[in-house]
Amino acid sequence: MKLYYSPGACSLSPHIVLLEADIDFSKERVDLQTHLTASGVPLGQVHGKNYVPVLELDDGQRLTEGAAMVQYIADLRPDAALLPPPGTLQRYRVQEWLNFITSELHKAFIPLFRRDAISADWRQTCSDRLTRHLGWVAECLRDTPWLVERFGVADAYLFTILNWSSHAGMELAQWPVLQQYAARVSARPAVRRAMAAEGLIARA
Repeated sequence: MKLYYSPGACSLSPHIVLLEADIDFSKERVDLQTHLTASGVPLGQVHGKNYVPVLELDDGQRLTEGAAMVQYIADLRPDAALLPPPGTLQRYRVQEWLNFITSELHKAFIPLFRRDAISADWRQTCSDRLTRHLGWVAECLRDTPWLVERFGVADAYLFTILNWSSHAGMELAQWPVLQQYAARVSARPAVRRAMAAEGLIARA
C-alpha cells in the first residue's frame, strides 16, 4: 500500500490513520506546485483528479478522497477501534462529522490560501463563515475530548484542518477549546510520527 501525500496537506489525515491502525505502507511525496511525485511522475498519471491524497492498494487499485480513504483504512483494522462498527448510530455520527469537515471546513479554508486570487469581500465572507463553523465545533468539544466517544478517523481529519488555521490568518487562540483539542491530538504518538515524517515537527 502506498500513500501519495504533500506535507501538511489533507493527506496528513490518512497518514495519521495508517499509523494509528499500524498498517504497513510506503509513501511518496508530491510537489503541489509542479504536481510531480518524488520519482518524477506527473500526479495526473497516478490519478486523474491530480490532487492528494491518493492511496494505492496492494492490487494496484487507487482510492481517493480522504474521508472515504480513512474509513477504508479503519475497516482494515477494526481492532484499532478508529471507526465504530457498521450499522451503529455512532458510525453515522462519524460519517456526519467527516462530511461536515469536508464540505464546511476543508473547502472553506481553500479561498483563504489564495489571497491574491479572490476579492477582499469574498475573503471576508469565507472567513466569517469559517469563524461561525469553528465556533460551533468548539461548542461541540466543550465537554468531550473527541468528536465521537473516542479518538477516531474524524479527529484525524479535523486536526489536519485545524493545522491550517495560522496559514489562513485565523488564530485558534479565540477558541481555547480547539487549541486544547489540537494539543491533545498532537500528543498522540502516531500523530507525532506522521508529522515528523512530513517535516512538520522535528523528529524526536
